[in-house]
Amino acid sequence: MPSAAPSTPPPRRLTLRLTEERRGARLDRALAALLPDHSRAALQRLLRDGRVLVDGAVGRAAARVRGGERVTIDLPPVVPAGLAAEDLPLRILHEDRDLIVIDKCAGMVVHPGAGARAGTLVNALLHHCRDLSGIGGVERPGIVHRLDRDTSGVLVVAKNDAAHRSLARQFKDRSVTKVYEALVWGAPRPPEGLIDEPVGRHPTARVKMAITASGRPARTNYRMIAACGPASLLEIRPETGRTHQIRVHLSALGHPIVGDPVYGGEWRPGRGAATRALVEAAGLALHARRLGFTHPRDGDWREFEAPRPSRFEALIAALGAPGPERAPVRGRRT
Repeated sequence: MPSAAPSTPPPRRLTLRLTEERRGARLDRALAALLPDHSRAALQRLLRDGRVLVDGAVGRAAARVRGGERVTIDLPPVVPAGLAAEDLPLRILHEDRDLIVIDKCAGMVVHPGAGARAGTLVNALLHHCRDLSGIGGVERPGIVHRLDRDTSGVLVVAKNDAAHRSLARQFKDRSVTKVYEALVWGAPRPPEGLIDEPVGRHPTARVKMAITASGRPARTNYRMIAACGPASLLEIRPETGRTHQIRVHLSALGHPIVGDPVYGGEWRPGRGAATRALVEAAGLALHARRLGFTHPRDGDWREFEAPRPSRFEALIAALGAPGPERAPVRGRRT
């Protein structure tokens, strides 16, 4: 006897009545105002699919509201996003019903892609969060922004569509506070400044980004915090969020990030074999130290900070310690 096919969960039904104050508004706009957890684009898809009935008739996005109509919305059942939930360790700085703030470790990819379908932050979130958004019928975590695989530090994830829209708007409006720390080779002159150069895809090396006239505007503020032997510890405040922006800008400044082989931050000789091994093992010396934003629900300003990873602290100590070539020279007494 053949086994029964798995049953499909039924749609979720919402019923509401349009109020008089919505009179004259487009139906999609009125619904978006009444259902803040649902984006207007998602509601428009439901309207196109015939899943929205107004007084028993299929609703149209552009129809004008009269007031008093009864609206029924059939939300498609939430289905898995096709990704495996994995029980991976997460360093959680904060969590509530709207968002989760993570201290991402270096080496973890944020979102699955080519060559990385497992072991990502999304895989871990699918296991940890049971209340992820299901708008549009697909269970998915709300990745609002990303950090490079080898960058550690603070990252915020939205747990519902309303929070996602609010956070995405803040990133777009550049009203969030983003503070990074980086170890770079050499000492920038001047020690504080703004790099304002467009960043786009490299013209020949397609896996790299570069400063190019056809790129998108990109602005990075930097300030030297301390000298660390042949390197410098910088505070970085990017105003925009282009792919590899900080790495590209600092490399163009002539001070690539320590441990960045893609943009010229490979080992530079002169510190001894032990320090070289530590530099190579530590990887990219870039850390997202602090993130500040307005909380989507209560409107309060929140800031979250992730301490430097131990590998980063060890690297600062190793580069800052005097090497053999810097040993003091003893002079003869006269």
